[in-house]
Amino acid sequence: MNVQIVLFDGFDLLDAIAPFEVFTAAAMYSHEDITVKLVSAEGKRLVRSGVNDVPLQAVDKLNIHDRGIIVVPGASGSINHYGPDSIPVKLKEASETALGSMLKEAMDNTEILLSTVCGGSLILAIAGLLTGRHAVTHHLGMELLNATNAIAVNARVVDDGDLVTSGGVTSGLDLALYLVERGWGPRIAHAVEQLFEYERRGTVWKNDGNAPQEIHDESVKESASSHSLTATSDGIEFVGKWDATINTPIGKLAVLFDIKNNDGKLTGTGKQGEDIVPLDDVTIEGNSLKWSMKVSKPMRLTLKFTVSVDGDIISGEAKAGMLPSSKLIGARIS
Repeated sequence: MNVQIVLFDGFDLLDAIAPFEVFTAAAMYSHEDITVKLVSAEGKRLVRSGVNDVPLQAVDKLNIHDRGIIVVPGASGSINHYGPDSIPVKLKEASETALGSMLKEAMDNTEILLSTVCGGSLILAIAGLLTGRHAVTHHLGMELLNATNAIAVNARVVDDGDLVTSGGVTSGLDLALYLVERGWGPRIAHAVEQLFEYERRGTVWKNDGNAPQEIHDESVKESASSHSLTATSDGIEFVGKWDATINTPIGKLAVLFDIKNNDGKLTGTGKQGEDIVPLDDVTIEGNSLKWSMKVSKPMRLTLKFTVSVDGDIISGEAKAGMLPSSKLIGARIS
């Protein structure tokens, strides 16, 4: 059995080292031959971490054809801007290297169990590989995970069959211990826990068993319903076709918005290239119009928009999770 822990430029040290230690310990206790390696998409090389440029040696190229486990760590860096040292940029850059296409092939291989720690799931999500899949990431990235049309689950470890993801940085220990139990049994996992003097945290979430009954707060529902009625009863100034540009950190998006008033309720569509998608959850808050919309470029995301109108000029912002806001500006064309 091969366990491959993937390194990429800007990776988080603990995301990679914690699973490496757990699987290496499991190999000592197991009667099965377990090989644990640090690898990269490019092959043997020194790979520098995202904090203090600590170099780790990738000893081989990621093998996506053999049976085994692949662990994808997240990145470390700044979360407060969109510069080259920011975590979102490092994750997106990793998804655009050979790693992105290799991970897609790995997901198609039924002999491979793909797993992630922290922001590692966002590398898959940004590459468009988690649509409709249950997953988790660091709590700061959960909105972005949802925006990529994954199903974000607030759990320490999420088991979605051939995909197992884990949350924040220290959850790499929990992920690896769970995979040891899943692959080699609870006695070996327990032996590793005793060796490390660490007990796995949290219940592993799986999409089976009885779903919990939903508990509704009627006062919240009434308030939301009331707000929705007033929010869609006016807003004539927003009606029209708007030729808009969204200035994202990685390029400009041209979108044609068509906003209509149907019996006092605002609806609309957005056209990006040949794709026409509906504007969802259109509401008015104060002087602003808000909605969400799925886009396919520069990556598949659900963006949340907040705009205002001054005559025939529309302006505002679009946002997806922890990604910085993108400015929107446009003009009415009809």
